[in-house]
Amino acid sequence: MLRIAVPNKGSLSETAVQMLFEAGYATRRDSRELTVSDPRNGVEFFYLRPRDIATYVGSGALDVGITGRDLLLDSGSVAAEVAPLDFGDSTFRFAGPAGEFADLADLDGKRVATSYVGLVGDFLTQHGVSADLVKLDGAVESAVRLGVADAVADVVSTGGTLRAQGLEIFGPVILQSTAVLIAGNPEISGLDTLQRRLQGVLVARQYVLIDYDLPADLVEEAVLITPGFESPTVSPLRDGNWVAVRAMVRRSETNQLMDALYSLGARAILVSSIHAARI
Repeated sequence: MLRIAVPNKGSLSETAVQMLFEAGYATRRDSRELTVSDPRNGVEFFYLRPRDIATYVGSGALDVGITGRDLLLDSGSVAAEVAPLDFGDSTFRFAGPAGEFADLADLDGKRVATSYVGLVGDFLTQHGVSADLVKLDGAVESAVRLGVADAVADVVSTGGTLRAQGLEIFGPVILQSTAVLIAGNPEISGLDTLQRRLQGVLVARQYVLIDYDLPADLVEEAVLITPGFESPTVSPLRDGNWVAVRAMVRRSETNQLMDALYSLGARAILVSSIHAARI
């Protein structure tokens, strides 16, 4: 059986479990469950701390896992990223007291507090900067005010939390992170099926089916609006002057496309959700 590590809590857990459920896998019913066997699909799930998943997978104890790209890189594990999963996005930046730091070189010889010493240490080394890293498990933004560090490296969304502590962002982006599927051996049996299923969930979330009737002489113009994945399906109607068209379109563009089609002359424009897909 393919042994899969899944985040047991935190920001990655709920979405990861929901993706697996939508992909047709069994998921735990009780948050206290540590393992779930799914013999029908030939997999077994292990619910672990997100920070530990890359270590388990890299050691070979488990075959594949879902974790953050940041946690994978920070762990130093030999596990490899197989595919991004389009959730859990985060941006890592440096921040320090307002006006004190202008660029990365200003960190040379300074103390930098972070929860990701492996990730930040590698980044600084790559850029030729030598700094003392102070490992903290949380509340990194308070480190400067409390005198533990001169600057911090942490996840940044709007920057409001940092500004509240008198800090400002400087220097380059350390990492754009997202949830990823990882594996110790990318050739392991069963990984392709898992990856296709998860990709199918992403497609179903990002795309919808649009159907519409259209005068036959407007098909070429309509296809420019809804080209579909490879090509739209065009079917004749009883009235030979009209055709029915079906295509996949991005969910985020649905209303704009409907407006454009209606203006062109399409009618009976319908949109349907996709519950599963293989592309």
